[in-house]
Amino acid sequence: MLKHNRLPLPSVQWTTTGVIILALICCPVVISPVKNVCWVRVGQFSPLKCAFELFDSTFFNDTEMLEIVKGDKELNTPIIRANRELVASVNGGLSDPSYLVFNSGWGKEQAQNVTRRFSYPSLSGIQKPRSEEDIAFLTIPELGQLIRTKQITSKELTAIFLKRLKRYNHVLEAVVTYTEELAYEQAKGADDLLAQGVYLGPLHGIPYGLKDIIAVPHYRTTWGSRSFKHQVLNIEAWVYKRLKSAGAVLVAKLVSGSLAYDDIWFGGRTRNPWNIEEFSTGSSAGPAASTSAGMVPFAIGSETAGSVTYPAARCGVTALRPTFGTTGRTGVMSISESLDKLGPFCRSATDCAIILDAIRGKDPDDLSSRDIPFDDPFSVDITKLTVGYLEDAEMEVVHVLAAKGVKMIPFKLNYTVDSVQGILNFTMDVDMLAHFDEWQRSGQDEDYEAQEQWPTELRRARVIPAVDYVQAQRARGKLIREVRDSFTVDAFIGNATDWERVCLGNLVGIPVIVVPTGFKNISQPHPGNSRRRTTITTGIYAPPEKDYIALALAMAFQSVTDHHKQRPPIDDLGPDDVIPYPSSVSQVRN
Repeated sequence: MLKHNRLPLPSVQWTTTGVIILALICCPVVISPVKNVCWVRVGQFSPLKCAFELFDSTFFNDTEMLEIVKGDKELNTPIIRANRELVASVNGGLSDPSYLVFNSGWGKEQAQNVTRRFSYPSLSGIQKPRSEEDIAFLTIPELGQLIRTKQITSKELTAIFLKRLKRYNHVLEAVVTYTEELAYEQAKGADDLLAQGVYLGPLHGIPYGLKDIIAVPHYRTTWGSRSFKHQVLNIEAWVYKRLKSAGAVLVAKLVSGSLAYDDIWFGGRTRNPWNIEEFSTGSSAGPAASTSAGMVPFAIGSETAGSVTYPAARCGVTALRPTFGTTGRTGVMSISESLDKLGPFCRSATDCAIILDAIRGKDPDDLSSRDIPFDDPFSVDITKLTVGYLEDAEMEVVHVLAAKGVKMIPFKLNYTVDSVQGILNFTMDVDMLAHFDEWQRSGQDEDYEAQEQWPTELRRARVIPAVDYVQAQRARGKLIREVRDSFTVDAFIGNATDWERVCLGNLVGIPVIVVPTGFKNISQPHPGNSRRRTTITTGIYAPPEKDYIALALAMAFQSVTDHHKQRPPIDDLGPDDVIPYPSSVSQVRN
C-alpha cells in the first residue's frame, strides 16, 4: 500500500475533482512501483484526463472536461458547501437523518397486532443457587422468577454483576464505563415497585449492558474512539428508554470497536472468554465477551456488517440480528441508515425473544423503524415448517430439528448479482463518510486506532461518484428481488459468518440468530490440557419480519441441547495457560 504525506496546496475552491486535478497539476511526479497507476503515466496523458480516469469517466473529450471543471466550481461547489454547513458539522449521524429510507419488508399486507406482546412461558420451582457463579449464568426467565418470588433483590443481583464486570475486565477489556450509580438507583426503583406489588415483566430488575455507541445521559458515549473518548451525549437513546421502561438495570457501557469497526478501541482490544489469547472480532466486542463470561445476563449490540454475528460466533453466545427496522436507533451512532440494526446478545434464544419483544416498535425519530407484526415465537408449531439447510450448516441442528418434526430439505439461495460485497462496501462507506465528514476533514482520522480500517476505507469513499452509489442501490434492489424469489422455505440454516452471506443478509435486511452448537480444541494448544476452546455455531435465517420463526427453531434446538449453557474457562485455565496482560493503552473510567 502506498503512503503519501499530505502536502499544503494553494487556496482554491475545493471539490473532490478539483483536489485531484490540482494535486496532479502541482505534483505530477509521484514515485510509485505500480506502472499502471495513472499518475505514473502523466507524460502520456493530461493530468485532467488522469483525474477523470479515477472516476472511470474518460469518455469525455478535453473541451467537455474543462466545461465540467468550470461548472463544478461555479455551481456544484456552492451547493456542496451549503449542505455541508447545514448537516455535516456534527459527527455521528445523530441528527438530520436521510430521507432515503430503506424498507426491508417483502409483503404488502398491513401490519396487524403490532403492539401485542409475546406470551412468555411461566417458570415454577426455581430456587436461588448457592453460588454467585451459578446465579450469573441463569437465563432471564430464571433470574426474573428469583426476583418476582423475592428470593433475590435487584440490588443484590446488580452487585453480583458489577463485581463480575470488575473482576474479569482486566483480562477481557470489555468495559468502557461502569454505570454503578445509575445501576443502584434503577435497582432500588425496581425493588421498590415490587414491594408495592408492581411487576413490570420478565426484565424487571435484570442487569444488562449497552454497546458504547448507545447514548445514556450523564455518562460518556465514546464510540470506542480516542477522538470521542470524553464525549457525553445527554440523549436517552430509544432502546435505552425501552429497556428502562421494562425495568431493566444498566450496569455498564460495553466496548465498541472504534467507530464500530472490529474489536480495537481506544482502551485496548477485547478478548474472547473461551480463548483469551485471541480477540473477540466485530465491533460489538464488549456485549459478546461480557455476556459469554457471565458479566451481564444480556447486552445490546449492533450490526452494520457482521458486528453481531462475528463476535457472537467467536464468543459462543446466542445473539439475534433482527429484521432491519425492528428497533429504533435514536441516540445511536450511525454508520449506515439503511444497514444499521440493534440486537441482543443472550444466554439463549428464549432470552433473545424476550429482549426483542421489549425493544421492538416504531421509534418516532427513526424514519427507518417500523411497527413490524410479530407472531409469538413460543406458540409456533414447528412441525408445519419447511426448513432448508445449506452445505455449510451444522448437521446436528438439522438432525435435532428433523427429530422434532420439522421438514428439513437441502437448500441453496440463488441469485445472479455478483457484486454483493462491493455493494455493501459502497453503501456502508459512503454513508459512514457522510456521518463523519467533519472528522475526516479536520484530520482526526490520522489519530484513529487502526489506520488500515476506517481511515483507508473512508478516504477511498471520498472518490465514489454519486451516480455509482445510486447504481449500487439499484443493484441492491435487484439482489433483494432475487433473494425474495429464491427464499422458498420458511427458514434456512447455514454458517453465520460466511462473509458473502453476512453482506447479503445485511443488504436485504433478513434476520439471523446465531446458535452455539459445540466446541473444538484450539489450534496449537499449550501442553498440559488447555481448557480453551474454539466455539462452533450456526445461523438460522428467516425472511424479513419472520424473526419469530428463527427464534422458534433456535428454542426448539436448545430445548434438547446444552451447548448454550456451557461456561468459558476464565477461572479454570489449564496448568500451562497464562492470562495475558491487558493492552498497554490505559482505560479511562467514569
